[in-house]
Amino acid sequence: MNNFKKIFPFILPYKKYAYLNIFFNILYALFSTLSFMALIPMMQVLFDQTKRNTSMPVWHGIVHVKGFFENYLSYFITTSTDNYGVGYTLSIMVFVIISIFLLKNLCDYFALFFITFLRNGILRDMRNAMYKKTIDLPLSFFSEKRKGDTISRIAGDVSEVQSSFLSILEMVVKEPLTIVFTIIMMFAISTKLTIFVFIFIPLSGYVISLIGKQLKKQSTRAQQEQGTFLSTIEETLGGLKVVKGYNSENYFNRIFQESTQRFFDLSNNIGNRQNLASPVSEFMGIMVIAILLWYGGHMVLIEKSLNGASFIAYMGLAYNILTPAKSISKASYSIKRGNAAAERVLEILEQENPITSKVNAIKKDVFNDKITIRNINFKYEKETVLKDFSLDVKKGQTVALVGQSGSGKSTIANLLTRFYDVNDGEISIDGIGIKDLNLKSLRGLMGLVTQDSILFNDTIKANISLGKLDASDAEIIEALKIANAYEFVQDLPDGIYTNIGDSGNKLSGGQKQRLSIARAVLKNPPIMILDEATSALDTESEKLVQIALENMMQNRTSIVIAHRLSTIQKADVIVVMQKGKIVEQGNHETLIALNGTYNKLVSMQSFE
Repeated sequence: MNNFKKIFPFILPYKKYAYLNIFFNILYALFSTLSFMALIPMMQVLFDQTKRNTSMPVWHGIVHVKGFFENYLSYFITTSTDNYGVGYTLSIMVFVIISIFLLKNLCDYFALFFITFLRNGILRDMRNAMYKKTIDLPLSFFSEKRKGDTISRIAGDVSEVQSSFLSILEMVVKEPLTIVFTIIMMFAISTKLTIFVFIFIPLSGYVISLIGKQLKKQSTRAQQEQGTFLSTIEETLGGLKVVKGYNSENYFNRIFQESTQRFFDLSNNIGNRQNLASPVSEFMGIMVIAILLWYGGHMVLIEKSLNGASFIAYMGLAYNILTPAKSISKASYSIKRGNAAAERVLEILEQENPITSKVNAIKKDVFNDKITIRNINFKYEKETVLKDFSLDVKKGQTVALVGQSGSGKSTIANLLTRFYDVNDGEISIDGIGIKDLNLKSLRGLMGLVTQDSILFNDTIKANISLGKLDASDAEIIEALKIANAYEFVQDLPDGIYTNIGDSGNKLSGGQKQRLSIARAVLKNPPIMILDEATSALDTESEKLVQIALENMMQNRTSIVIAHRLSTIQKADVIVVMQKGKIVEQGNHETLIALNGTYNKLVSMQSFE
């Protein structure tokens, strides 16, 4: 119920559908009960058991309601049969029964009709909330999570909550009310028989409840396993070249099959346990019916305290309890399964996001003076990456960060864009700490070109216009020209409307990188961050991309993280890093003259 309370806010926008569902479920439960009660007068007419009554009954208050209706019914049947014949009376009874069954089924349809909007609305809103939360959470969250597990939660677990957990809405209204109304009518027919029968019902409930144990735990394991094999699919498709290149198909096939086998075993256990609920509840119900037949038959045939028509209707009412009882037992297992799914959904939705804009955060659209990095320390979990790092980047400067792998170069880019937050120290722009800036405003000041060209399965225009969603075709073509990319784009079959495939795989590495640069050019930010933008390219592609980068960096502030030192010789300031600290700083000529770490790195690359 605690998880249901947390999901309740998703229900509120659709509360009118919930109310309408409850209203029609109440009517359904009422007509379901009356449909059996209507059989009593019809059978009394058939077997000529109606007590003759020619006097119109008088209402003596709610206390005597049962006697009033019995007398009125006998009065109606007596006068109707005397005036029009037994055939007419029987026709009226049949019409009433058909009308009640029609109303019952119409109410059932409308109850399901309205809850469909509620269930599907909640499904949509939960998926939207999950996706929004997923893209809002910091990168650090996903460095510890499998992508496939997150996909499984958004797709599978949300559906499980919708189909299973929300069955509680049906369970608390439709089925219990049907049982309550039925029991009231059973007491109205025979209090003695009903008390006798209900001695055995708690025993049935206990046996059924034993089946549901362990279901939630197994459901959680099954959903985790689904996340595992979805991750395997996602990773395999993403690295298909490596899988095939290393003849590793059998290895990954084995990993996937082991996961699906575990899911198969868990699903079988869960399914069999659920499937057992229905026959066990029905069997226990039939046991109660059998006891009822024996004791009720004794009342009809020996004690003569109950008439045959009432007993047959009573039997129908007793059996009418079985269907909702079965539904409740099934729903209770579904709720256990849905509860496990709800926990996995809520784990994402309730995940605290440490990287957000402050209340009344400052919005800044222009960069006027300099970026200041002052005495910052940072570590990924336990590994310290930057130690007491300080740097100033003045407006219009090109500052290059160089050093061996693991020296902390890319971490600077991650901290400037607030993909991560510093542990100590401060980063400021024009004297304003970036934690005080509105997050969208901060990232709006920056363009980012990474080592891996991140493109999406869409057109060239759609990929580039991420930098400016309302960009015209002319603006996109101009950005492509600056990025040295228009020459290959114009040769494509549909130009900028060509779909570039999954991750841009229809293009070469150099072409993809030039599109990434065009995206940054179109955004036209005052600060550009280039994170090893040419390290994965061949020599020819590197030259084309380098020209594109030089075009882009004109008249703007640039922070270049470089592996190939040939690409940053024109930088205003080159910062040489080693184990998270600055060991040398200056322009190319100054650092060469120092004959230190930078000169050693240049010599090594020249030798290579």
